Amino acid sequence: MTDVIIIGAGVTGAAVARYLSRYKADICVLERESDVCAGTTKANSAIVHAGHDAKPGTLKARFNIEGSEMMEDLSRELDIPYKRNGSLVVCHKGQDASGLNKLLEKGKANGVKDLRIIEKEELHRLEPSLSDDCESALFAPTGAIICPFTLNIALAENACTNGVRFYFNCEVTDVIFTGDHYKVTTGRGVFEAKAVVNAAGVYADVINNMVSEKKYHITPRKGQYLLLDRNTSPVSHTIFSLPTKMGKGVLVTPTVHGNTLIGPTAEDIPDKEDTSTTSNSLDYIRKSAAAAVDGIPFNEVITSFAGLRAHEDGGDFIIGEAADKPLFLNALGIESPGLTSAPAIGKYLSDLISERLGLPENPEYDPDREGIVDPSSLSVEERNELIKRDPSYGQIICRCEMISEGEIKSTINRPLGARTLDGIKIRTRAGMGRCQAGFCTPKVMEILEKEAPMSIFDVTKSGGESHIVSGYNKRV
Repeated sequence: MTDVIIIGAGVTGAAVARYLSRYKADICVLERESDVCAGTTKANSAIVHAGHDAKPGTLKARFNIEGSEMMEDLSRELDIPYKRNGSLVVCHKGQDASGLNKLLEKGKANGVKDLRIIEKEELHRLEPSLSDDCESALFAPTGAIICPFTLNIALAENACTNGVRFYFNCEVTDVIFTGDHYKVTTGRGVFEAKAVVNAAGVYADVINNMVSEKKYHITPRKGQYLLLDRNTSPVSHTIFSLPTKMGKGVLVTPTVHGNTLIGPTAEDIPDKEDTSTTSNSLDYIRKSAAAAVDGIPFNEVITSFAGLRAHEDGGDFIIGEAADKPLFLNALGIESPGLTSAPAIGKYLSDLISERLGLPENPEYDPDREGIVDPSSLSVEERNELIKRDPSYGQIICRCEMISEGEIKSTINRPLGARTLDGIKIRTRAGMGRCQAGFCTPKVMEILEKEAPMSIFDVTKSGGESHIVSGYNKRV
């Protein structure tokens, strides 16, 4: 009998697992995909929101503020990139500037620090590339950027090293409450636990509705993005336009890795698996971004992608214990600002579970995690010494991002090590550059074959049936 089952290994599920590992308990995570960070978390705006958009008194407002305040310390513990670059919500000529005042008042009510409205002269001094039509803005110095992949991976790795077990390719097909515990049926057998945490993203309504009489409905809200090559960003802050009822609108932001990210759109769709992009939506993104920022080098776009936000009909997060099922806990409807809120949600639910189960503290809990060595961050002397110890760090595999064989080998051999091309991509950035893995894929496959180890025919892009090689065309 397991103490706690967590369904979903996105950033929310991983955060619950990490904070729950502070307590002495038998904990496992069930994930339908082949890796962590395989759903909503891998395709979002990579923003740590300041907290001025959420309606005061909502769970979104509460956990946004708490998560934002936790993120800098967490980034140091987990050894992940984080930058407090500040954000600007701009008001264009002809728009109703009172919208900024409403956001300011909401932000103050939520507890956002140092929030203020700035006028045109100061605005253009902060961001010279803004369009001349930008007349004023709400400035949030506490806004920040982060890498959603490394946050999710680091939370999961830290949970794993603290004793949490992860089961991949393990889709939940049924949840039954027996009267004193839960039976969770999966494609890999039946798991039993005293408590269940539902962090299943766009499928969280499906999981909840299996077991609880209180039904919820999630609409997938598709957001499409454009990603520009590194060292192309015309802005240093995250630039928003005044929000609409569908969301915060199209943003332009630098990333922690030096790219420029533009998007998202907001389209409610019925299909929980539809992450396609369309030319009309990408044209809309270009047009909207160009209205706010001059000189965006759209010729530097290296890829487009789409993610799905889990929009619950009520519009707020659903977090906590189900009224009719003891120790069945939801983290449901986690859309924006879900990435920002994840650490706070994880801590809240883990504390609630530990109290309800009477869990003692884990005396061996270690909050720190050492990231993958980044040779580019080392001095010449340190890098030379690293290559002397392990020559594979001197063999560049991904030329666009300058990722070495040593980094790829390291990420395969870490806790919850990569076993797919996408797994290596989100951990090292090998394949994320200008050529989008056109050059490095065969070399990465060879490293996976040797280090995992696995047959070259078993290497996939992202698990399942996404095999790269199907057979021989010539034998030597």
